[in-house]
Amino acid sequence: MQSRTLVKVSFILFILSCAFLWPGISFGAKKILVGSTSASSSHYGYFVAVAQVINKNVPGLEASVVETGATADNLRRFSRRQIDIGMVTTNTQSEAYYGRALYQKNPIKTKLLWVYVIAPQNVVVRKDSGVMKLSDLNGKRFNAGIKGSASEQTSQAVFKALNIQPVWVPGSTGDIVTAIKDNRVVGYVKSGAGLGLDASSRDIATLTPIRLISLDRQQEAIIERDFPDLLVVDVPAGAAGKDIGAYKTWGFGVACAAGLDMDEQTAYRIVKAICEDKSIQAAAFPDVKGADLVQMTLKYASSPLHPGAIKYFKEKGAVIPARLIEK
Repeated sequence: MQSRTLVKVSFILFILSCAFLWPGISFGAKKILVGSTSASSSHYGYFVAVAQVINKNVPGLEASVVETGATADNLRRFSRRQIDIGMVTTNTQSEAYYGRALYQKNPIKTKLLWVYVIAPQNVVVRKDSGVMKLSDLNGKRFNAGIKGSASEQTSQAVFKALNIQPVWVPGSTGDIVTAIKDNRVVGYVKSGAGLGLDASSRDIATLTPIRLISLDRQQEAIIERDFPDLLVVDVPAGAAGKDIGAYKTWGFGVACAAGLDMDEQTAYRIVKAICEDKSIQAAAFPDVKGADLVQMTLKYASSPLHPGAIKYFKEKGAVIPARLIEK
C-alpha cells in the first residue's frame, strides 16, 4: 500500500512540476478548432491572432487554427461539426442561415459572434491585359476566387447578373497568383484587407503592374437590386496603393461565426476576449486597429447573433437590432 501511495504522490508531483516548468501546457483544456482560409490570405493571419487571444485570455480553452477553403468550406465543416468557430462572410452566412440562393435545399445554421472588417471584392487584373472595364473580361481567362469559397460563389453570381462571361479558371490562391504572374490568367477576384489590398494582391503587384476595375453606375444599380446582402463599397484613391485611383466594387462584412453546439457562456467569454484585445489582432491585421467590433457587428451583420455575443454586447450598453435576434 505504501508503494502505491508513493507512486501516486510522485505522479502528482510530476504533473505539478510540468505545470510549473511549462506554464503554457493546459491540462484538461477544452480544445476548439478555428476554421480560417488559405494561408496565403491576410485573413488567415487574423485567425491565427484570434486563436492566440483565446489561448491567452480564455482559461480552459485551447484553440487551434485549421487552413480551409474559406466561407463556403467553413460552412460545410460547421454542418459536419468539424470546426467550432470560423471565418464567414456576412452575405453567404446569411444565405446559408435562411436557406437562400445555393442553400435553398440545404440550409446551414450558424450564429455570428463578431464582424471584424468590411471586405471589398477587388477585381484585380494585369495592367497589360487590356482590361479597362468589367465587360472587357468577356472571354478572358479569369479566376473568381478560391475554389468552393464564398468569394467564388458571389463573384460568379454577380458576373452572371451583369451578363459578363469570363472563362473561369478555378484554383487555390497560390496557384492563381502564379498564373497571373506568368500571364496565363488575366486576373482574379480577391477580398481586400479592409480597404487595402490583400497580401496575395500585393505580392502580384511587386513585379507585375496591376489595375483594379470599377463598377459603373448601371452595374452598381443591378447589384443593389439583385443582391440585398451585398454592399457597394467606395474605395478612395490611394487606399489600395499610391498609384491606384478611386473605384467602386461589391463587398460584404467578414466575420467569425460559431456552430450551434457552442454554449452561451463559452461564446460570451470568447467574444469578450476578442472585443477587449487591443494589440494581438491589430498586429496581425492592421485594419482592426481601433475598430469598434461591437458597433461594426451591429451595423453589418445580417443574421442572428449568438446569445453569448448578445450577452456581451448588452453589457457594453448596445441595443441589439431585431434582425439580429433569433425569433
